[in-house]
Amino acid sequence: MSTLTTDLVVLGGGPGGYPAAFHAADHGMDVTLVNEEATPGGVCLHRGCIPSKALLHVAKLINETREAEQWGLTFAKPKLDLDKLRDFKNSVIGGLTGGIGQLAKARGVKLVQARGSFLDSNTLELKHADGSTGTLKFNKAIVATGSSPAMPGFFNIGDERVMDSTGALALADVPKKLLVVGGGYIGLEMGSVYAALGSEVTVVEMLSGLLPGADRDLVRPLQKRLAEHFQAIHLNTKVAKLTASKKGIVADLEGEGVESPQTFDRVLISIGRRPNSRGCGLENTKVQIDEKGFVVIDKNQRTADPNLLAIGDVAGEPMLAHKATREAKVAVETLLGEPAEFDNVAIPAVVFTDPELAWCGITENEAKAERREVNVVRFPWAASGRAQTLSRTEGLTKLITEPKTERVLGVGIVGPGAGEMIAEAVIAVEMGLVARDLADSIHAHPTLSETLMEAAEAVFGQATHSYRPKK
Repeated sequence: MSTLTTDLVVLGGGPGGYPAAFHAADHGMDVTLVNEEATPGGVCLHRGCIPSKALLHVAKLINETREAEQWGLTFAKPKLDLDKLRDFKNSVIGGLTGGIGQLAKARGVKLVQARGSFLDSNTLELKHADGSTGTLKFNKAIVATGSSPAMPGFFNIGDERVMDSTGALALADVPKKLLVVGGGYIGLEMGSVYAALGSEVTVVEMLSGLLPGADRDLVRPLQKRLAEHFQAIHLNTKVAKLTASKKGIVADLEGEGVESPQTFDRVLISIGRRPNSRGCGLENTKVQIDEKGFVVIDKNQRTADPNLLAIGDVAGEPMLAHKATREAKVAVETLLGEPAEFDNVAIPAVVFTDPELAWCGITENEAKAERREVNVVRFPWAASGRAQTLSRTEGLTKLITEPKTERVLGVGIVGPGAGEMIAEAVIAVEMGLVARDLADSIHAHPTLSETLMEAAEAVFGQATHSYRPKK
């Protein structure tokens, strides 16, 4: 058994872990990154954000070839080469993971491929893929173990046709009939991919609306479009039981007016993720874990153990890659003694469906729940020249402002490219800008970004291309 030593160990190489290791190394720290996989990147890069977006790009292209007929342009029916599609997805992953490995080497970060488990607050046990073991002595540790897809026991029937998001991204085949359990962002994104590839997709959501945490104004245009691409969307419906048969997976569905049972070729379970706080020895330290399984931290990412910090999905919601990356910087700067804390008020959320949804800051529903007085302005994309040229007028840009000061408190966008546009909104909310700051900043014409400018104009006057009668 070998024993290694390091100043800082980072456990987990995802979008929180490897930026933490890099940032610490950039400031002269002796850093070891312990990662179970051969290459860093975590779930986001290997089995999440990146591969799903590669497939969503393909899905969008397929859908556009079909929709082009209304513009007088007809394409032949797309021919799917599943092996080449997998190769494309895997090449994207391989290129990015290889790049991270090269950056780690250039920075002098020691990469250790092993499963790490805390023996105490200064010792990590390492279990290597070849069965060998070792220990790593450290002064400080950053826990960045991420999260895993939630799979309730009664769905885990031991049949590979019942998949989580990892299985869906593997693209084993294109099932004729696919059941998606859960109307959250993962289910809708993967459902969109399979629908474009030719599957008849049925979505079951036990609550009354898709994307429960999102603004209803943003969800409506998406749900209308998905209804055209999916076989069915069943709300207020739950899956009571799954049973394997030769013909497929039989699903017993409970919902008003919903046919049951139904048989599907594959089932995707996408009902959320759980933090990876168990099985890594944290019980051997002073770290505290809350009732949801998250590591308890303060604004500096410090845990109850003075030697351990935690970042990313394991450290609390929202479980977003970019939040983890920001937390990585805060954690390292805390170790360096710099005055840093996680005080961001605008964490963007993006759903990469078609149309995309993006929002940051406070939502209208949150303002109502807090009984907070706000001014709400909606700018319809039907009034956008750029949206008209794209034939995508279903979009909407929404501003939430403080009535007295006109300070921008929140922004929501639905439409193509919403995920790219939300960056301007994040800056506006984070920096405490007022509506006039956005309205008086010249936006290029014709662009979709102009909808932010015109929505801001409507806060204190009238948007140029839209008129709201005065009350």
